[in-house]
Amino acid sequence: MRILVLDPFHGAAGDMITGALLGCGADQKQVARAMRSVAGEPAISTVTRCGISAIKVDTRATPARRTLNEVLARCAEADAPQEAKAMADRVFARIGAAEERVHGTRTHFHEVGADDAVADVVGACTALHSLGVGGVAVLPLTLGRGTARGGHGTYPVPAPATVHILESTDIATCLGDEEGELCTPTGAALLAEFVSVQENGLIPYTIRAVGYGAGTRDPPGTPNVLRAMIVEADATAMPRDRVDVLETNVDDVSGEVIAHAIVRIMDAGARDASAIPSIMKKGRAGHLFRVICSQEKTAEIAELMARELGTLGVRCTPAVHRFIAERTEGQVEVILNGQRRVLPFKCGWMGGSVYTLKAEFEPARQYAEELNLPVRDVLQAVTEAGWGLVRKQERAPHEK
Repeated sequence: MRILVLDPFHGAAGDMITGALLGCGADQKQVARAMRSVAGEPAISTVTRCGISAIKVDTRATPARRTLNEVLARCAEADAPQEAKAMADRVFARIGAAEERVHGTRTHFHEVGADDAVADVVGACTALHSLGVGGVAVLPLTLGRGTARGGHGTYPVPAPATVHILESTDIATCLGDEEGELCTPTGAALLAEFVSVQENGLIPYTIRAVGYGAGTRDPPGTPNVLRAMIVEADATAMPRDRVDVLETNVDDVSGEVIAHAIVRIMDAGARDASAIPSIMKKGRAGHLFRVICSQEKTAEIAELMARELGTLGVRCTPAVHRFIAERTEGQVEVILNGQRRVLPFKCGWMGGSVYTLKAEFEPARQYAEELNLPVRDVLQAVTEAGWGLVRKQERAPHEK
């Protein structure tokens, strides 16, 4: 599967995104035609930013201020594929919602209501559509720091609208070392609309194309560019993410306390927790308590381990690569003792097919109690029915 990877290590703006996609092979004629239809003939050239050759897109549009409805009407008139125009509408809807949160209900966009923003968004959406990729991943986004001037005077960087746009996404961000606005609301809204693949879940891939989109400024010592890569992902490989492994040894804690600690730690967001019996110094029986968690949860869960177990130290093995199967959830109807019930199950995928299927325990346990049946009977019924449903769905495409 081909995936587009966007690397906004020096921030993001609409023209930078469009330029990077053109550098990766987007249809320049189609993009220019789409931009021309909303704001006049764009200038597309190759420039250098700190020794990096990049594509610079200049809309050459005149200043204007419009309402959201006027902007959407202009997008509807664009000479672009319908899918690209629908995507552009969603981008401006994100910007409109963010600006309303900042400024309240009002009639006009500010900077993002100008023709150049309309051309940038329509151009970027058309470029993405022409690439025909199966997904988009966004690497950590640099926002900038300090203050900048806008329609309401001096405001903090990142801009309030940019913050609200990114608030509803999982895109990782950092401020960076450079003063000034590195990510515009338009750039943030485009990235928020484009992203569909989590960066930490990218499976091994081969790079097929690289493009750079240039910003207007050319600061010394820092390449003001956004990088895009078209990569070919191995659909048969298992996805990976990174986790930390936390461990501590305890020899003076009861089984009840250990069980309670596991529950508390799982509720706090750990991926897994276990206690392994071990023989410790002086022949004392104890446990190796091990937790797997995301890096963001490490400090919180290490403190919780110390509090619940009374341990004086927690070892951390950081950034362990973990291979993870794709997981999906389903529901299936089972009939036991003449009663029908729809119960959930989970599937694990590898190489495009299901390799493991398990019933969800808690709903099965509750149903078993209602029917006064052993829970293993309910689990078995859900598992068998689930496999039957999965195999039927796998056969369906071949029977058409």
